[in-house]
Amino acid sequence: MNVPLLINDFLHRAARLYADKLAIVDGEKRFSYADFQERVNRLSNALLALGVKKGDRVCILSPNSHFFLESIYGTSQIGAILVPLNYRLVPEDHEYILNHAGVKIVLVDREQTGIIDAIRPGLPGVEHWIVACPPGHDPAPDGWQDWEALVATASPAAPPTPDLDENDVVSINYTSGTTARPKGVMLTHRNFYLNAYNLIAHLGVAHDDVELWTLPMFHCNGWGGVYALTGVGGTHVVLRAVDADEIWRLIASEKVTFACMAPAVLRTILDHPDPSTHEVTTRPRFVVAGAPPPSAFIERLETDLGWDFIEIYGLTETSPLLTVSRPDHHTRKTDWPRRARAGVQGLGVEIALLDDDGNEVPCDGETVGEICARSNVVFAGYWDQPEETARAIRDGWFHTGDLGVWDETHSVHIVDRKKDVIISGGENISSPEIEDALFAHPAVLECAVIGVPHEKWGETPRALVVLRPDATATEDDLIAFCRERLAHFKCPTGVEFLAELPRTATGKLQKYRLREQYWGDGRKVN
Repeated sequence: MNVPLLINDFLHRAARLYADKLAIVDGEKRFSYADFQERVNRLSNALLALGVKKGDRVCILSPNSHFFLESIYGTSQIGAILVPLNYRLVPEDHEYILNHAGVKIVLVDREQTGIIDAIRPGLPGVEHWIVACPPGHDPAPDGWQDWEALVATASPAAPPTPDLDENDVVSINYTSGTTARPKGVMLTHRNFYLNAYNLIAHLGVAHDDVELWTLPMFHCNGWGGVYALTGVGGTHVVLRAVDADEIWRLIASEKVTFACMAPAVLRTILDHPDPSTHEVTTRPRFVVAGAPPPSAFIERLETDLGWDFIEIYGLTETSPLLTVSRPDHHTRKTDWPRRARAGVQGLGVEIALLDDDGNEVPCDGETVGEICARSNVVFAGYWDQPEETARAIRDGWFHTGDLGVWDETHSVHIVDRKKDVIISGGENISSPEIEDALFAHPAVLECAVIGVPHEKWGETPRALVVLRPDATATEDDLIAFCRERLAHFKCPTGVEFLAELPRTATGKLQKYRLREQYWGDGRKVN
């Protein structure tokens, strides 16, 4: 029997088996799984009434909300393709993405309508403008249809569904575009379905879990958590904006057991001035991805709070999980955070570290190769960009652009982006290794290490540092601190103090902007 793997199965299962179980907590609103399914059905039927057909693109621009969760299933069960927009982007980026994807209907949070109104004249393909007005916000402005009014008149019954295949595209997730126009990553039912199983298997996502949504839902559809957690009947606790006190309050009051986040959010949680005001009775599992967090963060989380830490590695193009790092047969609890930063390949994922000739590098913990993957979680390609797709997927492997080493257990440790490795006097230097050392200094809040020109060595490491409020440290202090912990050739030869580091709209560090002031037109910084 060959039954297609369709992500709609996850909500259908939960609504059938756990109709009265709490599915979503969003401020004062609480929805059971029966409520969730009914609202999704109403949205699907409303979209069909507006003329949406299989393959049509529908975007959503919104912070985390129950509306966002509903849009994910409301589009997929009728075969429409969701285009989640990053609300931190500038209007010009939104205009490009909406036109490039050919979006037919926009779903927008009330706070974001001004951004879209400003670019309306440049969006000839958009036919309908729908606004979600959370409680306490102004009503729908002129020229917008109110979400709640629209779905109130739609049928709550399951909509007629087109013939769906597991290789149909579910969403087009646009990358951050740090140096060029964003690329639209096409992710399929099969991609997300198998990724959800990996989250259940490797992160232990279970029926009794209560997940706090610190991760923006536009990030690869919430790293697939919306599928995994829904499928097992867990509870989604929505966080509209990252706020340390609100995070602590929700962990305590809703008895949160699970959360996914970027390292910057983990730092926000750890830096709360007085968490003792909130009585936490659970032991949450914190899953971190993105840039590897400093070891000091992990130690604080597990030692000071007694909570659990899991790291995963992946990309939008891989749905996203490729590897998972947690204690296993080869690692002890006391040493795994340092040994296996990215960890071992997930189920159904094949990882290889390849040199420039396409050969695997040895598992010696020293030889650097590009991290490449082969799996059913790898994307279907970039929307309307076949040349970019061909550059990313070569010889049967998806090339991540990340550099790493792996040890005898096949545990991967990311050492840098391919374009960011520092080569000083013929020695390859990993900037994250230096950053990890700097983060251990009590005065350092944020830091980035880049290579800068040097007459003798070609380039040497330079640290760009943001100090903690009211903290002090000098260039000599930080260089000496590094020299106590690292081989001297790896240590920064200079330190510059900044008020903030440049980041993309998704919070990714833009090292190319830091390098520009040192290299200028003399070196390509793409």
